[in-house]
Amino acid sequence: MPTLDTPLLLAPDFKEKIWGRENLEPLYPAPDMDPGDRDPAAAAVSTESSSPGSANATFPQIGEAWLTGEQAMFLTGRVAGLTLGEVMNRWPMEICGRQCDAFPLLAKVLFTSDWLSMQVHPADEYAARHEKSRGKTEAWYFIDCQRDAEIALGLPAETTRAALEAACREARSLEFANRFRPKPAEVVYVPAGTLHALGPGLVLFEVSETSDVTYRLDDYGRLDATGRPRQLHLERGLETTQLDAPTHRDLPKLEFQEPFGKRRYAVACRHFALEELGLREASKLEASKDRVECLAVISGAGRVEIEAGWLAYRPGQTWVVPAGSGAYRLVPEKPSRLLRFYVPEIERDFRQPLARRGVAPEMIRRVLFDD
Repeated sequence: MPTLDTPLLLAPDFKEKIWGRENLEPLYPAPDMDPGDRDPAAAAVSTESSSPGSANATFPQIGEAWLTGEQAMFLTGRVAGLTLGEVMNRWPMEICGRQCDAFPLLAKVLFTSDWLSMQVHPADEYAARHEKSRGKTEAWYFIDCQRDAEIALGLPAETTRAALEAACREARSLEFANRFRPKPAEVVYVPAGTLHALGPGLVLFEVSETSDVTYRLDDYGRLDATGRPRQLHLERGLETTQLDAPTHRDLPKLEFQEPFGKRRYAVACRHFALEELGLREASKLEASKDRVECLAVISGAGRVEIEAGWLAYRPGQTWVVPAGSGAYRLVPEKPSRLLRFYVPEIERDFRQPLARRGVAPEMIRRVLFDD
């Protein structure tokens, strides 16, 4: 059994999508680089929703980088060369601090060049009954937004299920749903049951329960690489959609000065918490004793230092900090932005720190969802 007592670098698992793109900036190397110079993390490319030869073999149409998927591979430490799924099968308590059947968080980065399907995720109870899976509540952090980029989120007031069904069957749900233009660093909370779609021109970080159960209600008549319509899940999607789901977008930016720079309490619920760290000075951090935490590097450069030495960090990387692994330092060589995500104790990790900083209860309720 390995001793997992340091932060561990985890390579993303890239997945091809018909709505993806070749250029994965600002997080990963541009496709006009020499292939031999590409990040080794880019080597593992899945080919979902496409056929062999439907995309350039060297620079495929990537839609998602699964940062904490089962096939993401560790690059450092005593588990280097093993996937996250393999490590969780063998040593779940060494990673998570408790017995669990899967890594507790699914994090991705999405790169869009077209609209994703109009879709909805089920709640836990429905997913357990119909899919033998967890449900999916998620949150988005927008990294880059082209000028006219949009999202669809929720439905107009007094929408009926019959009207929604008709719009989806006629491939006009994009005209039917609420649409918004997100901004860089905006956070959106998307509880299970919220109808949603992402438009072209976006790069965003997504954190959710460990589930990818998705019901497509409308794919706008689009054909896949084989010339066939992609599968829809209209019956279950309509059953799952909450017609009156509120739109939790443009959440307040609760940001505070820290010795290392700034900390933003972005969003939290019982499934996950998300913080944004703006590093300008070295920060000494302590791993949690009873849970795993993760850091996604969005911008900047620097070092992850432990007693035995250091490793460089750069954009696009994900660092897994095993439970009880002790102290480490983040030392920015350039001003850096990192997203810290974990399964919280809501009172201890979010409500009390915000209250101590004088944040009014009504403002806390806009970033903390504990119902």
